[in-house]
Amino acid sequence: MKVSPLQQIQNEVVHCERCPRLRDHCLQIAREKRRQFLNDAYWGKPVPGWGDPDAHVLILGLAPAAHGGNRTGRAFTGDNSGLWLYRAIHRAGLSNQAKSEGREDGLFLNGVYITMAAHCAPPENKPTPQELLNCSDYLVREIAALEKLQVFLVLGQIALKALWAVLPADVKPQKAMPKFSHGGEVRLRDGRMIVCSYHPSQQNTFTGKLTEPMFDHVFQQVVNAVSLLK
Repeated sequence: MKVSPLQQIQNEVVHCERCPRLRDHCLQIAREKRRQFLNDAYWGKPVPGWGDPDAHVLILGLAPAAHGGNRTGRAFTGDNSGLWLYRAIHRAGLSNQAKSEGREDGLFLNGVYITMAAHCAPPENKPTPQELLNCSDYLVREIAALEKLQVFLVLGQIALKALWAVLPADVKPQKAMPKFSHGGEVRLRDGRMIVCSYHPSQQNTFTGKLTEPMFDHVFQQVVNAVSLLK
C-alpha cells in the first residue's frame, strides 16, 4: 500500500531519536505516570502531526504535554490545552466533535492539520533551540505536503519563531520576524497568511490572558482568511 508524504513524515517522527534529553524525559514520564493515569498505557514516543491531508489551515503548537500528547499519542489530546483548542475548532465548524480524548475517539478535522514545533514533551515545556532545530525539517516537509495550505495559525511566540525560521526568504514580507500579538496577521508574499494566538495553556487560560471569546475571534479570522484566499 502506497504511503502518502504526510504518512511518511508521521512514521519518521514516531521513530525519531534526534534529541536524547527529550527521549529520556518522555520515557521517564511514561514509566512513572501521573496518579490519575496509572492504568493508562502511555505513548512515550514522539507525537506526530495529524489531521486533514487536504487542509487549508495548519495549526502549529509548541510541544506535546507530558501527560497529554505524551500519554495519548496525539497532539493536544488528553490535557487542558487540548480541551480549549478542540472546543474552539469545533465551534468554528472545522471538526465533527468538540472533544479529543484519544487516538480512536472518532474525532475528524475538516480542513485542519495540527502539528508542533517540537514533537517530544520537553522538561518544563521548554525545548532548547537545538531541539527545535532538530525538529524543523519535519515542519518544512509537512508544509510542503499540505498542498492546499493557505493559513498558518501559530499558538504562541515560540511557534511563530519556529515557523518564521523555516519559511523561504522569498515568501517573507520582511527579514525580521514580526512582533507577536494575539490576533496579529502577517500576509506572506505567496498570498498565504499567518494568524497569531496566545497558546491555550493553563498559564494563559487560568489567568484570563486568553478567554474563549478571544480564541473564537482568532478562529473566525482564520475562517475568514480561508474564504478570502480560496
